[in-house]
Amino acid sequence: MDTAEIVLIMFAGLWLFIPAMLPNSAAAMVGGGAKIDFGRSWRGRRILGDGKSWRGLFGGGFAGVAIGLILIGISSIWDPENHWGFGPFWNNVGILFCLSFGAILGDIMGAFIKRRLGMERGQKAPVLDQYDFVLGAFLVTALFFPDWVYSTYIEGWHITALIFILALMFVIHRGVNIIGYKCGFKKEPW
Repeated sequence: MDTAEIVLIMFAGLWLFIPAMLPNSAAAMVGGGAKIDFGRSWRGRRILGDGKSWRGLFGGGFAGVAIGLILIGISSIWDPENHWGFGPFWNNVGILFCLSFGAILGDIMGAFIKRRLGMERGQKAPVLDQYDFVLGAFLVTALFFPDWVYSTYIEGWHITALIFILALMFVIHRGVNIIGYKCGFKKEPW
């Protein structure tokens, strides 16, 4: 396999992961309202905190699915046979739901872990902040579509796509958070 093919695999993996990258930003934009933990505490600390709302969960999750459907449409123009690497349309929709809502659930688990560690909402948690949603997206998708995750991100040279996503996530996460902070959607730039 030559370098051009490896680069193409890396960017295809990133393209396929966009539905998992959008939900948390969308959740911050549409969030608010009733909190997922209903304001309750566990062992003297909030379960999740004020940053996790039902509106953010569903708004962010469905935003990821919507962008995924748009990406499927775009990619079917240049690759009508492959259908964005997923297969049948309903598999595509299932994978999009898993990536999008898995990312949100990963972020929620990150908030739960931060509260258990005594960290306040918005407090920096290096590594956890950048990868909680990545782990959630991959775990939920692998639970329901293990063959797709394996063939898209693990098998052969496709592991380079996964490594590329993991390496790039620090930069992307930081950039998106700075933009969200400057636009007034986030209280901290991290």
